[in-house]
Amino acid sequence: AYSMIYVYIIKNKFGKLYVGISKNPNSRLGEHNNQRGSIFTKSGNFKIVFKEEYKTLAEARKREIQIKKWRRDKKENLINLYVKGLPTKM
Repeated sequence: AYSMIYVYIIKNKFGKLYVGISKNPNSRLGEHNNQRGSIFTKSGNFKIVFKEEYKTLAEARKREIQIKKWRRDKKENLINLYVKGLPTKM
């Protein structure tokens, strides 16, 4: 079976953002919130605030790196587009 790869952004109640990629962002979110994810997500209480799907790992990785380099306000703009259901891929 063919599975998509997702670029995702999670955010916690303190406003901390984390950008990552996963074949299953919901399952990955559980790992982040149970202290089994990245060192940057040890505080837990994250929720998915952005998600984009890609056909290949290479495409997803490229987008993840692009977003990670962005300033906070640009990431927040992306999240706002996603929340409103507007196109996010440039």
